[in-house]
Amino acid sequence: MSNKTYEIRPNQSIELLKELHILTRDGKMNQDSRRKLKQVYHLFQFIEPLLSSVQQDKGGVTLVDHGAGKSYLGFILYDLFFNAHPAAGSHIYGIETREELVERSAELAARLGFGGMSFVNLSVAESITSTRLPDAIDVVTALHACDTATDDAIRFALAKRATHIVLVPCCQAEVAGVLRKNKGKSLGNALTEVWRHPLHTREFGSQITNVLRCLQLEAHGYQVSVTELVGWEHSMKNELIVAQYKDLPRRKPAERLNELVGMFGLAELHERFFAPAPLPGA
Repeated sequence: MSNKTYEIRPNQSIELLKELHILTRDGKMNQDSRRKLKQVYHLFQFIEPLLSSVQQDKGGVTLVDHGAGKSYLGFILYDLFFNAHPAAGSHIYGIETREELVERSAELAARLGFGGMSFVNLSVAESITSTRLPDAIDVVTALHACDTATDDAIRFALAKRATHIVLVPCCQAEVAGVLRKNKGKSLGNALTEVWRHPLHTREFGSQITNVLRCLQLEAHGYQVSVTELVGWEHSMKNELIVAQYKDLPRRKPAERLNELVGMFGLAELHERFFAPAPLPGA
């Protein structure tokens, strides 16, 4: 292998990387492609153990990738894990609103013989009730699903009783908009200084959005961890939220969630971050 492709994993399909335009036809990579591949591989390191865990527990693994785009992640996961560990019932579903990308991905999967991949032309919100997807899904991913699409992906994962959820949130504008609208009215104390300036409103809105998302997942019994996906030099949107369902106690995170929604004047968004009433003793 040439020194241009030294980062590629030994069991990775070179033909796939060429089809995804990560490699040129003569097997070379430019700086942008190298960065893109590094990011996908870095995420694969987080997801591979989750897939292995599900497969050990039940055999086949179902994964839904929301906002799939050109399905870089789905194809890499299928090539490196699903092909290497075939199991009956294993399947990857890519959800994407742009029809031309759905068609292109379906054609590529057929050309490569990736029979356990499907691509569905739906929004994240529409996918929650669509009959084109199974009633239960093991792993749900949403990478840079803009604004409320990340919250819809969480609702999808909860509705499908997902064991694992992997999120890289992006463009959290809704909470910032509500903070901006209610500025000066929700609180009469010094805490409003945290988001008084427009730049701080945007940054704090992004931060509190992800805090509420984590509490929402914990209020549904998930264990949640938050880490960085890649170094700051690659992306400013690099927060990685990983959740695993463990049927943990729900009362405290639900109370904290509701308290924060009230504290920051976000009552109109309560439904988006809904936390169920905990069971007795939970």
